Amino acid sequence: MVDTATARRGLALVFVTLLLDIIGFGIIMPVLPAYLQELSGIDVSAAALEGGWLFFAYAAMQFVFAPVIGNLSDRFGRRPILLASVFTFAIDNLICAIAWSYPMLFIGRLLAGISGASYSTASAFIADVSTDENRARNFGLLGIAFGVGFVIGPVLGGLLGEFGPRVPFYFAAGLAFLNFAVAFFLLPETLAPAYRRRFDWRRASPLGALKQMRNYPGIGWLGLVFFLMTLGHMVYPAVWSFVSDYRYGWSERQIGLSLGLFGLCGALVMAFVLPRVIPVLGEWRTAAVGLAFTAIAAFGYAAAWHGWMIYAVIVATCLEALADPPLRSLAAAKVPPSAQGELQGAITSLFSITSIITPLLYTNIFAWFTGPSAPVTFGGAPYALAGVFLALALLVLVTKVRAPERKPVTVGVTEEA
Repeated sequence: MVDTATARRGLALVFVTLLLDIIGFGIIMPVLPAYLQELSGIDVSAAALEGGWLFFAYAAMQFVFAPVIGNLSDRFGRRPILLASVFTFAIDNLICAIAWSYPMLFIGRLLAGISGASYSTASAFIADVSTDENRARNFGLLGIAFGVGFVIGPVLGGLLGEFGPRVPFYFAAGLAFLNFAVAFFLLPETLAPAYRRRFDWRRASPLGALKQMRNYPGIGWLGLVFFLMTLGHMVYPAVWSFVSDYRYGWSERQIGLSLGLFGLCGALVMAFVLPRVIPVLGEWRTAAVGLAFTAIAAFGYAAAWHGWMIYAVIVATCLEALADPPLRSLAAAKVPPSAQGELQGAITSLFSITSIITPLLYTNIFAWFTGPSAPVTFGGAPYALAGVFLALALLVLVTKVRAPERKPVTVGVTEEA
């Protein structure tokens, strides 16, 4: 087990690394519709389709490379993989900032998909320094980083976007380079040599990593829950900006503010609600509550025909942020330390599969229901479909995933970290 001081320092640095990454990702979301319309000279419905292909490219690369990089972190350690991922993310944003054509922007997103392993490696890092008592709480740091990042990133992106749609990309590249510099000097290694294993290409292939998870009882149904949950939740990065532009006529600043509130509510739930709910309900019940609110939220956004309703749904359903950390903790408890990177790579592969499917699915549905030949004009159609997937995720959890025996859970990071 990693010593307490190293564990605390590592958790803090991984949190900062993820936070800067999410700020860098969220900062470009409000300007994407305007950027694509400027770059290609098209309307918002066509821009949504081009945006869908960008997300597709990102997800396809992540699907191929996430298990490879997860397995590499089990072989060489977490630190070098995280550093390489962060540096590649910086290069990607710089390419996107100077792109003079859509194909060049597409190449940038391919690199971003390769660098997207930082999330899975960070999850393995957290598993390395966690115990049964604080694992769910520590995984909550991922959600807090996402929440805070989506408060700062989109709001900042909306403000910077007023100076031009490329400006946020330059700023994101600068943040990523800063992230790399800080991590290079301060990030510790948490995977002891005794727990490292030989790299095996058969286990590092996308399907090989998923097949390997069959060796651990109970992972399969949890994997299906993750798959359906992500299938529904990926509607937000795919079409939030485009739906807001089309349905409410929002500017970059207004899109950024709405995403900022979304992130703020998630961060507050992770920081203050999750540590208090887990000891009372346990991980399984907490995940169920989170999934229920996630499904309700998607249907709420579908029905929000006025812009102010979006803010009401965000606040009313913020407990959806409870779903992911306990699900990750339930999965991490089922595999040994030597396979944590592989597990997180497999989970990332599941996310990547849905990320390959959803951008084209949701943007085509959006274009179908908002284009000139739409059978019925309904800008919220992508959210309605997402709600169906999320309701199915809850159904699988409740009917197929056994709730573990209740254990007392210590709130906060314990001395064992």
